[in-house]
Amino acid sequence: MNAASEGASQSALRAAGPVAQSLLEVSGVLAVGGAVIFAGVMLLLVLAVARPGGDGVSTRRWLLGGGLAFPTVVLSALFAYSEFHRPPWRPIPPPGALIVGVTGHMWWWEVRYRDAASGAEVVTANEIRIPVGRPIYFGLGSADVIHSFWVPSLGGKMDMLPGRVQHLLLQADRPGTWRGQCAEYCGEQHARMALHVVAEEPAAFDAWLAAQARPAAAASREIERGREAFLAHRCNACHTVRGVSEQSRLGPDLTHVGSRLHLGAGTVANDAAQLAAWVAHTQQLKPGARMPSAGDRIGEADLQSIAAWLAQLK
Repeated sequence: MNAASEGASQSALRAAGPVAQSLLEVSGVLAVGGAVIFAGVMLLLVLAVARPGGDGVSTRRWLLGGGLAFPTVVLSALFAYSEFHRPPWRPIPPPGALIVGVTGHMWWWEVRYRDAASGAEVVTANEIRIPVGRPIYFGLGSADVIHSFWVPSLGGKMDMLPGRVQHLLLQADRPGTWRGQCAEYCGEQHARMALHVVAEEPAAFDAWLAAQARPAAAASREIERGREAFLAHRCNACHTVRGVSEQSRLGPDLTHVGSRLHLGAGTVANDAAQLAAWVAHTQQLKPGARMPSAGDRIGEADLQSIAAWLAQLK
């Protein structure tokens, strides 16, 4: 885990929701059951070796009792327990669930919401905000190769397949930030395809979603020079900023990029200095990313103006 992700938990042993808690309990019971089987078999082995002359128990009974009946009973009990306690798969969203669409790209995450108040579609990247205590029904797809959506502290993982929509139901039971990671090797920067899930109280989430549904805010004349440089250097050929440029979907939507915690799918923390460094040295920070380094074609003054303008898009 890099420095940009400090403070965000990524551990299946720190459950932060009912789905993760259920998986943790089932995993613990299965581990104990496996240990019981192992210990039982080892005990039988020790008894067999310690009594080479035989104790009156036939080989047939050893095999049927220790090799068949004992593991069958234990494994059947574990199977029944896991089937009863595992989180249910849901073919349709449960009542009251928030529906979030996530598309995997090489190597970032596109996230889509629908603002219930305005009906507007909200598009963001690499960071998922959710309300505490509400089921989140994810629709998961891929734009290129097979990825896998996995936030260990909130629940199980699900593969993301091109041309197909998979579903996953998760929930956070307390506010916090949790790190997720693509769990299917997807190319050169697979290890730097991270995301963060930020769980907030419902009122805070509603306010955030309403703000995200609005176009980019106007800025001072000095800051506006960054917008002009953004357009002059054709950054809008790949990135949408609603209210400024709406044409391209090749790269992440940057309408409210300043409100995100990280850049480059968890590669570095997000602030004006890191934004300038990211634009200038993308390939040094994340080799193989689809965005080229722009430090050799954008002057320092324009670079700083673009970074300052993007940083205030919150």
